[in-house]
Amino acid sequence: MSVASRESWNTSLFVAEALRLEMARDENVLMLGEDVGRNGGVFGSSRGLLDEFGAMRVRDTPISEMAFTGMGVGLCMSGFRPVVEIMFVDFIGVCLEQVYNAMAKIPYMSGGQVRMPMVIKTAGGCIGSAAQHSQCLWGLFAHLPGMVVVAPSSPYDHRGLMAMAVESDDPVIYIEHKALLLKRWRQFHDAEPVPEERFTIPFGQAKVAREGGDLTVVTLSAGVEYALEAADTLAKEGSDVEIIDLRTVVPLDMPTVLNSLSKTGRLLVVDEDYLSFGLSGEIVARAVEALGPSGLRQVARHAVPDVPVPAALSLEHAVVPGPASIVEAVRKMAAAS
Repeated sequence: MSVASRESWNTSLFVAEALRLEMARDENVLMLGEDVGRNGGVFGSSRGLLDEFGAMRVRDTPISEMAFTGMGVGLCMSGFRPVVEIMFVDFIGVCLEQVYNAMAKIPYMSGGQVRMPMVIKTAGGCIGSAAQHSQCLWGLFAHLPGMVVVAPSSPYDHRGLMAMAVESDDPVIYIEHKALLLKRWRQFHDAEPVPEERFTIPFGQAKVAREGGDLTVVTLSAGVEYALEAADTLAKEGSDVEIIDLRTVVPLDMPTVLNSLSKTGRLLVVDEDYLSFGLSGEIVARAVEALGPSGLRQVARHAVPDVPVPAALSLEHAVVPGPASIVEAVRKMAAAS
């Protein structure tokens, strides 16, 4: 396939490409979930895999998350490396027992004798899908020990982090953002070319998505795109924002965050997850612990308030961080400084 045609892909096709390369590399890699086979996934992120690898390795399942997630745990214990798709992360409650009591704990409880090379591939984020289909929940998984938590922000990162997830011997929660899966490569601020050959991105290595000297915005997933768009607006007003893309919540790359804060001294955490008891508070707490109470001149959090995401798009935009609200959050900090 030509580079030109690949550059017209949306992100979901790069995920499918990553999975295809992993399945071709290792016959123990297989995929199961609702609509992953014949339909190629609800967002097309497993498109073509059934035709290439057959129904024994790409399994369409009934609507029975507890059953097929438990099946994934059993497959790991039998030497396989399953990618289990939970269509939307909101549905994780149906099979949480298998996720945090089996997948996450069996390696620990076996003293490392039983590995759990399992990927829970799921989609979160807001695209006007109302309260039961709009959550991110990476803070929930980060709070439960034993799992790597991944939230990619670009086609390049979707490819490299998925390869790393499938290769990992540890259980991984891989949370795609629905809006990013539908976004075409050319539409990204950082339209970094995606190699056709296999590559991996190590966990726990955040990326400086934009360099700046006035204020540090720490974010992830679609928040990176929103922050980059906001930074374009703010630059016209003379505000030079640095943006840190965490890439993974667990492990969390605080050294990259702290390095930026040592330069700017001002922190804004942008998070599409809920405000209370979540990632934004954890980053602020770790920054203050590392730098001391006087090490930061300003700290603010911009996340989803503690309400279900509304169905109306106008109300969703009122509660979920986006480019305009990030601009306003930075302006508010500037006015208070």
